[in-house]
Amino acid sequence: MSDLPVLLERRGPVALLTINRPETLNALDLETLDALEAAVDEAMADDTVRVIMFTGSGNRAFVAGGDIADLNSRRGLAHYLEFAERIHGVFRKIEALDKPTVAAVNGWALGGGTELLLCLDIRLVAQSAKLGLPEITLGLFPGAGGSQRIIRQIAPCKAKELMFTGKRISAQEAVDLGLANRVVPDAELMQSAFALAEEIAQKSPLVLKILKRTLDDGADMPLRTSLRYEQAMIGLTLDSDDAHEGCAAFLEKRPATFSGK
Repeated sequence: MSDLPVLLERRGPVALLTINRPETLNALDLETLDALEAAVDEAMADDTVRVIMFTGSGNRAFVAGGDIADLNSRRGLAHYLEFAERIHGVFRKIEALDKPTVAAVNGWALGGGTELLLCLDIRLVAQSAKLGLPEITLGLFPGAGGSQRIIRQIAPCKAKELMFTGKRISAQEAVDLGLANRVVPDAELMQSAFALAEEIAQKSPLVLKILKRTLDDGADMPLRTSLRYEQAMIGLTLDSDDAHEGCAAFLEKRPATFSGK
């Protein structure tokens, strides 16, 4: 396998990004974040790619977190201006992608690994996976967006328990909390994730883009405003060729062929 920190592989309409530092359990450092952003940009620029998948190299970890030795070498202002600035920027870019994202969590997803997971749309977890935000045990707290994203995605009392105790949870507990979609046997994880990604890739890329924007932007609005926003966005969708292709295909009892226009 290549020694690049992030690998990009295309499988038809699906781009697979693999964080490739198995010797550190795929821990994130500045070089890896740079490579991750470059791979994301390349996948986004490729019009044949409709879904982006994320996983970790090896069978032990998705992303085991940040590089602790690197963190220990830093002080506040330098960390704020360097690593924290970088990881926040990369994770926000991933969270805001117009293409759907799928996580295949193949092992430990701790700290930065769970924080990356919180930026992805759909999350499949291997049965052996462990998740958590253990930063409190290091005298820290989740600082790559995790403290803010998790409290918006699951019950605040559950989010606080995870962060206050730093405990690691099983794949099934992650699903029960709403952090992941479903548990998959380890040996079936990649097959299941690709099947799901390919199913999504058959849908209109234009409508997926507009839908993602509607969901993400609307979540930050009051309900009254978000409903008005939805009304405008569905009207915009009806100006697309794909909307009318989908309706025509239904009426003609045939599969739709979406062009993204």
